Amino acid sequence: MIIAERKPFKEIQEMVAPYGNVLIVGCGTCVAVCLAGGEKEVGLLAAQLKLARNLAGQAGRLGEITVERQCDREFIEPLQESAADYEAVISTACGAGVQFLAALLKEKPVFPALNTTFIGVNEAAGHYTERCRSCHQCYLGITGGICPVTMCTKGLLNGPCGGTVAGKCEVDPERPCAWCEIYERLESQGRLGQIEAILPLHPHSRTTSPGTVIHPAYLRRYAAHE
Repeated sequence: MIIAERKPFKEIQEMVAPYGNVLIVGCGTCVAVCLAGGEKEVGLLAAQLKLARNLAGQAGRLGEITVERQCDREFIEPLQESAADYEAVISTACGAGVQFLAALLKEKPVFPALNTTFIGVNEAAGHYTERCRSCHQCYLGITGGICPVTMCTKGLLNGPCGGTVAGKCEVDPERPCAWCEIYERLESQGRLGQIEAILPLHPHSRTTSPGTVIHPAYLRRYAAHE
């Protein structure tokens, strides 16, 4: 799940200050689950902006709408009509949703209300931790389902750095060493031999430009020569 958090109110307020009529668009999936950008959060942001504008004597209208997800054209295309009467749009989606919405509403400025933080998991109510960096090269089958790129502070692929103390990371003594956990996991599964394999350098170049993924079943439809 994509985890995000709301930007400081002052930052959002300053972004839309030049505009009178502003539409706030929420997203009903990941950012709604992490309590950052769903319908409820759209309502709270709208209420804050209305109050601040009233106190400042600023005219204008604030609209609210939440779609199923902003990273899917099927759900955002109807927003072209909804946004017609507004000068600007605030998106409470992740960075991908903001960009997709901005591409759809080319004539209007689209501002982000959130900072996208990471891909993570829900540990408990309101508690989310990072688990994946979308690095284009998954090692989980080799490392016992524990990601060395994300969970190791140094992102090491071939064992611990040598600074581990009592199973804790030398960078943060409160943080478990990812490679200690990988060792224990593989040992418990009878796969400890895998830790002897030397992994090649991580292909960082794959993350330096926008990525594209096309499902094999759709290759013919989207192939460049078709």
